[in-house]
Amino acid sequence: MNVLEELLRCRPWIEDALEYAGGTHLFEDIVAAVIEGRMQLWAGEKGCAVTEIIVYPRKKVIHVFLAGGDMSQIIDFEESALEFGRMNGCTTMTLAGRKGWTKVLDKHGWKESFVVMSKETSK
Repeated sequence: MNVLEELLRCRPWIEDALEYAGGTHLFEDIVAAVIEGRMQLWAGEKGCAVTEIIVYPRKKVIHVFLAGGDMSQIIDFEESALEFGRMNGCTTMTLAGRKGWTKVLDKHGWKESFVVMSKETSK
């Protein structure tokens, strides 16, 4: 199966996760980013995740942009994504998501580093 077929198969999980992304992306944006190599798709039988490498002035991180589907399937992607990040010079993995992720991921060695808040600028 090619990456476009995998993206289409994972579309329901991706779109569910995008509902919590604050309107930053549509499914089509994720497809374009994965095909162009700016984001990576981690697809399994029961779920998927999308990562991106972010380069800061002093650090390179692999960031879990979104994930959806069965939680155990999503956790299964962690080691492969970490290794991919290491191979690409990343020293950290980050994830931004709903508060409930902390309860699940703290059992896997994750810690809450900071809080992301938002406020719409338009009326």
